[in-house]
Amino acid sequence: MTDAPKSHVAVVGAGIVGICTAANLAEAGYSVTVYDRTGICEETSSGNAAALAFPDPLPLAHKGMLKKLPRWLMDPLGPLTIPPAYLPKLAPWLIRFMRAGDPRKFDAGLAAQAALMRLAEEEWAGLAARAGAEGMISHEGAIDLYEGEAEFKASLPGWAARDRFSIPYEHVSGARLTELQPGLSPRFTHGTFMPTWKTVADPKLFGKAIWAYAESRGARFEKRTVTSASTAPAAGASAGVEIAFAGGGTAHADRLVICAGAWSHHHAAGFGDRIPLETERGYNTTLPVGAFDLKRQLTFVGHGFVVSPLVTGLRVGGAVELAGLKRPPNYARARAMLEKARQFLPGLKTEGGREWMGYRPSLPDSLPVIGASRRAPNVFYAFGHGHLGLTQSAATGRLVCDMISGKRPAIDLAPFSPQRF
Repeated sequence: MTDAPKSHVAVVGAGIVGICTAANLAEAGYSVTVYDRTGICEETSSGNAAALAFPDPLPLAHKGMLKKLPRWLMDPLGPLTIPPAYLPKLAPWLIRFMRAGDPRKFDAGLAAQAALMRLAEEEWAGLAARAGAEGMISHEGAIDLYEGEAEFKASLPGWAARDRFSIPYEHVSGARLTELQPGLSPRFTHGTFMPTWKTVADPKLFGKAIWAYAESRGARFEKRTVTSASTAPAAGASAGVEIAFAGGGTAHADRLVICAGAWSHHHAAGFGDRIPLETERGYNTTLPVGAFDLKRQLTFVGHGFVVSPLVTGLRVGGAVELAGLKRPPNYARARAMLEKARQFLPGLKTEGGREWMGYRPSLPDSLPVIGASRRAPNVFYAFGHGHLGLTQSAATGRLVCDMISGKRPAIDLAPFSPQRF
């Protein structure tokens, strides 16, 4: 049985996952209200690397990364760092992360991620077209870059894993690499070109364009901080969810979708679901337009960061700092990546940049949570996408809409269950 037309759905979080969820629900005829403490696409979704990374289904806990961890952790400004004082709190998550590298779990996670990526590519093509935002998507592909033969060969098992899902790529070197991206430092001798990788013109502007479409279909936004939610209805209200706000006041909805990024697990705990979400703090610097003639997104594999061409500038960022939500930003990490980018792209103009830090919501098996609460079947979760929130948001919005509408989801949702932990 499906919901009656105009059933009210509340969405907590106006990042890209919440925006796409709202768009899908509004298209399906639901009355949708999105709540966020700041605004539409104003926090983590505003400062990401702008990638629609459809060719990248590999979970983070794959063999190559696990081997690199000890070396990376020795460098406080390197691709991955953990402040020593945070390590005790992080330990349970790290144990789960290491276990996710088990070959049997890896294969299952890879298959699930690949299925979600295929759906994401289809759903983004459709949603961007309906929103009139196709022109904000670049189809120039991306390149993974390697320093020397050994680093390139170490990447080959990951590409072999992609072969199982017919993901296209091209290993390049020499003149072909120079053709794809002139001006690289000669230290990068090999690369892998991914033609189906896409980037958006600017993630904040793109998210706002998708929201404008959702709003045109009837979705509404309220700038309010959600402090808690409960399935206990207010006096006289029909069965549903009561949402409480900072500063007082409540709202009622028939359904609730939690898309609050790195804060989502706190809301889920109120419904009895303990989800091991951790915060990967990512840093970047956005340089002015014209800083370098970048043809397409580049990933410096051994250094864990990317350089992205935006209409609003050139973004240098990435890496991982597992440090929770409360520690102050360490912008030395952004400056370290910028200095490396200056060496890797001779001639890069590094003046006039804008530094930023955001919170990636990550789960130890690299799969998001997409499903219903254990105790409250009218409460749904859509969070934990890690580095792939923008990439997988349109698919996630479609899947949440399918669940609320009582339709068979487009892919098997068992690997994404909130109860899998």
